[in-house]
Amino acid sequence: MNPNDLVRFLKKDPAEFTKEDIIHFCEENAIEMVNFRYAAEDGQLKTLNFIISSKEHLDTILSDGERVDGSNLFSFIEAGSSDLYAIPRYRTAFMNPFTEVPTLEILCSFYDNEGKPLESSPEYVLRKANEEFTRQTGAVFKTLGELEYYVISPREDLYPGRDQKGYHTAEPFAKFEDLRNEAMKLIARAGGKIKYGHSEVGCFCNEDTYYEQHEIEFLPVPVEQAVEQIILAKWILRMLGYRYGVDISYAPKITVGKAGSGMHFHMLVEKDGRNLMVEDGKLSSMARKMIAGILDAADAITAFGNCIPTSYLRLVPHQEAPTYICWGDRNRSVVVRVPLGWTCGSDMTRDANPCGYHCAAARPSKQTIEYRVADGSCDPYLTVASLIIASLHGINMPDALKQAEDLYVIGNIFRPEFKDRLDTFRQLPASCFESADVLAARRAIFEENGIFPAGMIDNRIQTLKAFNDKGLSEKLYGNTEAIRELVETYIHVA
Repeated sequence: MNPNDLVRFLKKDPAEFTKEDIIHFCEENAIEMVNFRYAAEDGQLKTLNFIISSKEHLDTILSDGERVDGSNLFSFIEAGSSDLYAIPRYRTAFMNPFTEVPTLEILCSFYDNEGKPLESSPEYVLRKANEEFTRQTGAVFKTLGELEYYVISPREDLYPGRDQKGYHTAEPFAKFEDLRNEAMKLIARAGGKIKYGHSEVGCFCNEDTYYEQHEIEFLPVPVEQAVEQIILAKWILRMLGYRYGVDISYAPKITVGKAGSGMHFHMLVEKDGRNLMVEDGKLSSMARKMIAGILDAADAITAFGNCIPTSYLRLVPHQEAPTYICWGDRNRSVVVRVPLGWTCGSDMTRDANPCGYHCAAARPSKQTIEYRVADGSCDPYLTVASLIIASLHGINMPDALKQAEDLYVIGNIFRPEFKDRLDTFRQLPASCFESADVLAARRAIFEENGIFPAGMIDNRIQTLKAFNDKGLSEKLYGNTEAIRELVETYIHVA
């Protein structure tokens, strides 16, 4: 039932794809073009197109990769020595669903002039973080992303949606369910593992423009695959938007007073097929240590997950997006939420279907922990890498369980009776500039074991400070036109 064309043809898992498999597929399916794809510093998918002239030509491309100009992809690479190799990863191959000419797409990794992985490539930073986690714990880190986005179109007055009441709305009140469903099918064909899609809270309009928010959530997979499917999903949604004649935006904030778009990441850790987030039906000590580590580094993680000035128009008090560094069960206003994980022990499906359900065997726990701060401006490679490193940081912290206990909250943290306790919590940065300062102070967490190169941290600090946005939210308060101009500047971020 796998929708990926190569999996169906080759009858093997993508992780097992070989160069010979790719060549065989291209020969048998009359592939005329191959595109190398890679995400650059701006987070958007880049492309290098090849017209295949012979089997030997295809073999050369797949064997050697190609040269690219790194200085135009990453600001930390100088033009004086900027050549990089782009080397294809066969497991990522998929058919381009948009071209008339049969075209194969392959994601690439970057290598330097010595043939070594580029140390500062976000993709390689994630790979190093992932390998270090497994080396220290013997476990596999898995994650999934929740991709929220707005569809922006000319206003239509038939079956109007309700302002900020779009959650799980169906057609005809949700106008772009078809676009979302088509995107999900194409993402699955490209190798994405999708959990579900639905319309989101954000729904509003002005005199001539309609804004409708949606979400696509993925299934937990190994971290590199999890990030790849987010990047491909963004590209596919934009391509469909272009064909539908509408804008697709992952911007964290479209306008003040309306729901912003986050990029939440769920995490779990497995060993020998067992989910280590749960212990005796409750959240495990390992999970609580990971939460403590993420909270300890949470203010610095914004340097990778909240990368533009409008990110901090979303992270404001009394909204669902978090501002105070704490965690809780089922709580949407905290940095780390512990969502329902089917740990209640009751057989709900049997109760709903007394005559039609038989469970043959117990299934692995689905329990995750959810990081709720990041948004669509994030570098997903570096954000997930920083969450892995912060989780390791927590596992190794002597007082992690005590810190987790101290930062746990129940219910609405903004209720008046919680004010004194709330004042004891650290707050997330309020601007890119502040985020850079925190990263500078906490950089040792990320640089340990050589995971994040020092030069990359320096570059990130410099990039964030260049926005010069300290105090921007206060300066913009009530200035609708200035906010609109700022939003338009970053409407197609990442």
